[in-house]
Parts: sequence; C-alpha cells; structure tokens
Amino acid sequence: MPKSALHQFICDGLSAVKDSHKKLLHDAVRTSFTDSLDLDAALRAAHGQANRWDYLLGHRTSNAVVGLEPHTASTGEVGTVIAKRKAAIEQLKKHLKPSSYVAEWFWVASGRVDFVPFDRHVLRLEQAGIRFVGKMLREEHLPKGRARPPRKRRRG
Repeated sequence: MPKSALHQFICDGLSAVKDSHKKLLHDAVRTSFTDSLDLDAALRAAHGQANRWDYLLGHRTSNAVVGLEPHTASTGEVGTVIAKRKAAIEQLKKHLKPSSYVAEWFWVASGRVDFVPFDRHVLRLEQAGIRFVGKMLREEHLPKGRARPPRKRRRG
C-alpha cells in the first residue's frame, strides 16, 4: 500500500494539536502521545464542507490511535459529533491499512457541559462508539495495555 497523503501532516508529540485544545488534555497524559494529526486540517481540501473529526493521536502505552474531538458539549451537538465520527471512518478508509483502526473516539468539552452523565444523549454517543470524557481527557480514559481491534456488534 502506498504511503497515505495524510502522512505528511503527522507531527511529533502533540505538535499538531492547537494550544487552546492542549489544555483539554490533563498534564499527566500529554507526554504519553508519540504523535498527532490535525485530521480536520489535513482533510479540509478534499472534504471542505463535510463533517471532519479534529485529531488523531498516537498513544505510546497502548500503541493505539485515538480520536479526539474538542467540541461544544450540548445536547444539540450530539448528532454533529456522531456524524463527524462516521465521516472520519469513511474518510480514513483509503488512508489506513486494513489492519489499522482508531481504538477509541473521545469527545472532550471545549466549554460548558450541557448534559448529564446518564442522559439519553450520552447513551446515544456510547452506542455510536464515542466516549464523552467531560472537560478533560485523563489517564483513566485512555486504553490500557495493547489495543485490540473493536468487536463487531451483532444485530439481533
């Protein structure tokens, strides 16, 4: 497989993450990321008006790639964040090897949080494969050990 056009946008550590978004990662986890990709910026030319996820981060401890979406946390934005994840999965298909995947998709509040932890909207996010982590991504949210591919859900 030829090298992805996204490869040129990968930066060391959290260099691809905007300074205003770095504060949404707890100090203790910032050094646990080996590399970062501003996916939104990298895909802007090819997918200008489409939904785009913000960041992909390489997590050293688990050797996993995780998605990070700093976004307003209100019930009205749940559908938008779900649409961003779905779009990212489609947009990444031609860039990732078949054995590669994003292990976790995190939504971190970029401002006030306008829903409660057990709200039906949060449950809807979880069903869509997105984990809302509140105002800050912390160590307990990140994958432990080696990442495993996500299980396929059975319908029935």
